[in-house]
Amino acid sequence: MQKELRSREKVAYTSGLLGQNILYNFMAMYIMFFFTDLLGIKPAVATIIVVTASLWDAINDPIMGMIADKTRTKWGKFRPYLIFGPIPLALTTILCYIKFDLSGTAVFLYAGICYILWGMSYTVIDIPIWAISSVVSKDPIEKNKMVTLGKIGGTVGTAIVTVGSIIIINSFGGERLASAYTKTAVIIAVLSVSMIMITGFTLKERIFPDKEVISMRKNIQTITKNKPLMMLMISLLIVNLINGIRQSAQMYFVVYVWGDSSQLTNVGISLILGMVLGMAISPKIIEKIEKKKVFIAACVLGSVFSAIPFFIGGKSILFSLVFLGISFAFTGMTTIVSASMLIDSIDYSEWKLGFRGEGLVFSMNTFLTKLSGTIAKSILGIGLVLMNYTEGQAVTATTVRGFSAMMYLVPAGCFLLTMVPLYFYKISPEEKGAIRGMLKEKY
Repeated sequence: MQKELRSREKVAYTSGLLGQNILYNFMAMYIMFFFTDLLGIKPAVATIIVVTASLWDAINDPIMGMIADKTRTKWGKFRPYLIFGPIPLALTTILCYIKFDLSGTAVFLYAGICYILWGMSYTVIDIPIWAISSVVSKDPIEKNKMVTLGKIGGTVGTAIVTVGSIIIINSFGGERLASAYTKTAVIIAVLSVSMIMITGFTLKERIFPDKEVISMRKNIQTITKNKPLMMLMISLLIVNLINGIRQSAQMYFVVYVWGDSSQLTNVGISLILGMVLGMAISPKIIEKIEKKKVFIAACVLGSVFSAIPFFIGGKSILFSLVFLGISFAFTGMTTIVSASMLIDSIDYSEWKLGFRGEGLVFSMNTFLTKLSGTIAKSILGIGLVLMNYTEGQAVTATTVRGFSAMMYLVPAGCFLLTMVPLYFYKISPEEKGAIRGMLKEKY
């Protein structure tokens, strides 16, 4: 097969996912903290806001996936959303981090409306930027490479915002000054959406949709009649909680457990070193060992190394960072392996059902990422209530223990739970051979 992808397209796609994840993780890391500690919204109320936004996403994401599947333009199927969608995303990001002179119901409504609009704007670019990887080449190997590059770009983006955002916030006055978040949001929004738009302008779609538009019924069957995909998606929902819970809790953790917000930079360094290492070694490992077995092994080891700092090491920051880095490495492995398994399950759908439904599949994948983030924030919100946390009051031993559990024990449990649906993910060697033959003959 001819390799049609140009190097600049690969660079543009990687940078686009890098920018997208810088923006997404900035929201994941700080929005609850901003709502509770800067806007003065009670933890229970802030939790209601993010849960309400999630309920709308439950409707919005699949709809966006089906809209994308039906899109037919001179730019292609997914590119228009990456060219025109980033502008409202930048605006809503900035609005989420502005503190107006509001109080009571007014501040609750403002925060809720802005966050819901942000979620809708994010959906418009999130689904197309992942789904476009399935139509930029006719070569399955090249498509897998694009997904891997996207995951790497996303991981680097996550690390950059974890390391750099607190430095920017502190340069504007620190984590207790609302305007510091506003100025940081402007910088991150402009940078991120520019990178996403470059992706839209640079990439070329090479697999064009059939003239027949896939019906909603067939789109839904892509999920319901594809058992490997269903099991993988349940696993992805759980494994995504690991980073989601850590991202939501880590600002509280470094401020109230370690007593130093600047340590957030070191958490980011441990993240990028661990994730990049795990992602770098994964392709070679899955060439020799079945992907499902690699996924399960990573979950077992990730759980062990996540839990150890809670029981051993006390408040040793260096000890904790080392074990966090190792657990991040196993998270990185699950990221690459699951991405490859997702492509396999789409190919399985084409072989078994006769259609791929990439738009809906990737919309469900992105929905699961956002849903896991919302569940993580809900767990954090419930935890804040149970710990009797109130901004400005002295932190108790119970609160410190609670934040430690969210960084260590809850992710360890999520690693273990991920293995349950993975057990039922099954594509036989005979089926894999038939799928490879179908793809070779068709493309």
